[in-house]
Amino acid sequence: MTQKIYLGCIADDFTGATDLANNLVRAGMRVVQTIGVPTEPLAADVDAVVVALKSRTIAPTEAIAQSLEALTWLQAQGAQQIYFKYCSTFDSTPTGNIGPVTEALMQALNTDFTIATPAFPDNGRTVFKGYLFVGDVLLNESSMKDHPLTPMTDANLVRVMQAQCQAKVGLIDYRTVAQGAVAVQKRIADLKSQGITIAVVDAVSNDDLLKLGPALKGMPLVTAGSGVAIGLPANFGLSPTPQASTLPKAQGLQAVVSGSCSQATLRQVANFQASGRPALAVDPLALASSTQGGADVVAHALAWAQPHLITGPVLIYSSAAPETVKAAQAQLGVEEAGLLVERTLAAIANGLVALGVQQLVVAGGETSGACVQALHIDQLQIGPQIDPGVPWCHAHTPHGALHLTLKSGNFGTDDFFTKAFAQLA
Repeated sequence: MTQKIYLGCIADDFTGATDLANNLVRAGMRVVQTIGVPTEPLAADVDAVVVALKSRTIAPTEAIAQSLEALTWLQAQGAQQIYFKYCSTFDSTPTGNIGPVTEALMQALNTDFTIATPAFPDNGRTVFKGYLFVGDVLLNESSMKDHPLTPMTDANLVRVMQAQCQAKVGLIDYRTVAQGAVAVQKRIADLKSQGITIAVVDAVSNDDLLKLGPALKGMPLVTAGSGVAIGLPANFGLSPTPQASTLPKAQGLQAVVSGSCSQATLRQVANFQASGRPALAVDPLALASSTQGGADVVAHALAWAQPHLITGPVLIYSSAAPETVKAAQAQLGVEEAGLLVERTLAAIANGLVALGVQQLVVAGGETSGACVQALHIDQLQIGPQIDPGVPWCHAHTPHGALHLTLKSGNFGTDDFFTKAFAQLA
């Protein structure tokens, strides 16, 4: 008999997947995260599955194909509701991939309406009158304007989403959300009568998200950041329980691999260095001049790390300021610069685990995807939260068991790289 799951989730990157899984676990769901679309039926007895894709910045046609493949597998597991998860800063370009994937999933599910909101108040992402704020500033005034792959230059999500969609996009504003589920459902009916099939939803607090949750009960497809997840488990009769986040005891050496160039991660790198712990920078331009495809850079990094690992966590990073990133992109090309760094950091992460690292922090969505693939991880057990949106996870690799956290570049306090390990102690 097919194992029935309540919620089947499709995430467009690996850190976003753990972010979503973290919120579902905290709200009482037993969650498994898979890396890519599984080839076998679900074996675990869980309430939700999050399928982590690496589809945020690939061609829209390929993102659609991967997302539909994930949908087919989740439907085969009996998923009662589908959740398409994207970043809380709505990372995308004018051609996608949020809009095209949303429309493809709607068509496949034969549904004529869904919502869209990246709101995640716990991490300072709020939506007001359709505009996305990062902390106290509009999205286009935040560091996201300098993102190397998806620079965000417009905070108006209705406008951003409409540019990516053929369907009409509307808004459910904060006044409606504040009135609760009945008002939201009435607004949905009004929008549908106007031919609108996708609605951006305001949310400035967790209370808004919890009020929104009941209105989404039975909706075939929900699209959002991870914030909306806090209001969904209650629709299935679930409530928070500490047992949902229990992991095996941690052991082994500790390391951080960071490829994110976000302002939050740059502060975390600086904080780690200021604490006096060992850190090594990987220079993309040095990689470009490598005659061994970066293998010499990997070997150097691992040789440097080995004697330092015995005294505590080490950090190996390619995180750099926007002007440095742009210089590397100008010389190598945007795509090649990113892929070169990702491959190198993934090889370094794999080498660190082979050296005995069993507690690993990875910063950056693209970097996390590359590292998880290099470590041949196909499933993650979701554990306790370190900071909003970032949990510890447990996985099995060819080198043995591993405690792993995949941190979105924009998430975490400045001391994240050190306090993460303290939590496992």
